[in-house]
Amino acid sequence: MNSKRSNVNDKTQYLLKLVKRNVRAYIANPKTKAVMVAGSVAERLCDEYSDCDVMIYYDELPSEEELHLARQQNQCSELIGILGDRQEGAFGESFLVNGVECQFAHATIAQWEKEISTILEEFDVQSPIMKAMSGTLVGIPLYGKTLIQHWKAKIANYPDGLAQTMVEHYLKFVPIWGMQSKLAKRDTTLWYYQILVESVQNLLGVLSGLNHLYYSTFQFKRMSRFIEQMDIAPNNLASRLEDLFSHEAPVAVNELEALVRETVEFVEIHMQRVDTSEVRRRLGWRQQPWKLCESDR
Repeated sequence: MNSKRSNVNDKTQYLLKLVKRNVRAYIANPKTKAVMVAGSVAERLCDEYSDCDVMIYYDELPSEEELHLARQQNQCSELIGILGDRQEGAFGESFLVNGVECQFAHATIAQWEKEISTILEEFDVQSPIMKAMSGTLVGIPLYGKTLIQHWKAKIANYPDGLAQTMVEHYLKFVPIWGMQSKLAKRDTTLWYYQILVESVQNLLGVLSGLNHLYYSTFQFKRMSRFIEQMDIAPNNLASRLEDLFSHEAPVAVNELEALVRETVEFVEIHMQRVDTSEVRRRLGWRQQPWKLCESDR
C-alpha cells in the first residue's frame, strides 16, 4: 500500500472512531432507531479537511433538552449552529469536536421515507435529497442496520421513470459553440463561464439518468470518481470536462459541442423515447452576423 493511500486510511479510521464515540450519546436516547455515517468517511476518502456527516433517524425527534444533553456528553464539542426547521420533521446541527466539524442530521423515519418517495415516485430530480440518496447507498450503518439496509435496497431500485425524467430535465444546452464570434466582441467572461458550468452540470445530469445514478448539482464533488461509475459515457469524460476550463474559449466551446453530440447519441441509442430534436437542431449551428443594406444607408 502506498503512503498516500495509507494516510487516507489513517484519517478515515480516525474520523470513524470519532463518529462512533460521538453517536453513543444519541443512540442512548430510546427515540433513536437508526444511525448512519455518510460522506467521505463512508467512502474512505478522508483528508485533513474532511468533516463527519451523520444521519440519525427517530420515531420522534429529540427535544432541545435531549440534544443539549447529548452535546454535553460529547466533551470538547463546540456548537456551530442549527440548520433547518424541526417542524418539518428534519433538521441538522453542526459542531466542532477536536477541530473536526461534525454535521449531524436528525430526521423522523416518516419524514425520511416521505423524502425518498419524492424521488422514487414523484421524480423530483431537482431536489437536494438526490445527494442524500446516493449518500445512503454508500453509508455505513452504526445502529439500526436492518432499517438502513431496507432503505439501501429501496434506493438501489432506480426507477426507469426517474431515469427518463433526469435525461429530459438536463437535456438542455445553450449553443455557445455557435456564438464564439459574437462573444469575442463582448465582455462576456462571467456569462461564458456560467454557461460552461451549467453545460457540464447538464451533461452529467443526462448521463446520470442513462446510468441510473443519483445526481445533484448541490455541492457536487469528486467528479472523476462519480464518472467512474458510468458504463455509458463519452471516452475520457472526466479529463475532457476538466480541460474545458483550461482551454482557450474557441477550443473549449467546440469540445463542448462534441461532448453534447456524443451524449445525444447515447440518449438516442439507450433511451429512444426521449425527444432529442431540439438539441440536435442546435448542434452545428453558427450565428451569422448581419450586414448593412446599402439601400438603407
